Amino acid sequence: MQGLSEITTAILAGGLGTRLRSVIQDRPKALAEVQRRPFLEYLLDQLSAAKLRDVVLCTGHLGEQIRAKLGNTYGPLRLFYSQEPSPLGTGGALRLALPMLTSDPVLVMNGDSFCGADFTSLYHWHGAQRAKASLLLTYQPDTGRYGRVHLDSDGRILRFSEKEGQSGPGWVNGGIYLIHRSLLEGIPEKQPVSLERDLFPSWVAQGLYGYCNGDRFLDIGVPEAYAAADRFFEKGGPP
Repeated sequence: MQGLSEITTAILAGGLGTRLRSVIQDRPKALAEVQRRPFLEYLLDQLSAAKLRDVVLCTGHLGEQIRAKLGNTYGPLRLFYSQEPSPLGTGGALRLALPMLTSDPVLVMNGDSFCGADFTSLYHWHGAQRAKASLLLTYQPDTGRYGRVHLDSDGRILRFSEKEGQSGPGWVNGGIYLIHRSLLEGIPEKQPVSLERDLFPSWVAQGLYGYCNGDRFLDIGVPEAYAAADRFFEKGGPP
């Protein structure tokens, strides 16, 4: 495998943000302000601290605002843009951006969630498992909103439980992934595809693993979670 600093990162920042329309109407979710900063900057700070360099922003709804706000660089990071012509879902957005994702594997991050992560440990664990794809998992006291990930003792993912299907503590998807190009190349082109609903369940038999090492977790996808974002980062900042 390549060194971690050579890995290309794709940030999925093309969601419509339908559930946040009541509080954010004039900008994409990734630019929602937290502590007077765009949420996306917290993810870019993570990548910069981990010494990653190349980031492809997969944009969609109001995506021109993201390019206008961030430009082509952020600190030491080089920023590139892949703009959806129409909504393609998280999987379809990755397939569209594939020509710009030059590494193998590719690091993928959800643009509307933050999870404390040791990227170096994730990278080496992924290689040791010989995984086709690895999901960073984080332990939550109540998995009802997120859905639960079930795995065996080696970290191989066995199945996913639907959101709202099961309450109580468990491991959930932290929104950070390492995915090999062979899987990305198999995503249908130019059609809406969801990573979470369509692709991850179909990849279970192909070597899909869960790394149970995610730290503090925040998903700003609903108003009540977004309202808690200031306090989340106020309490010592990103881990």
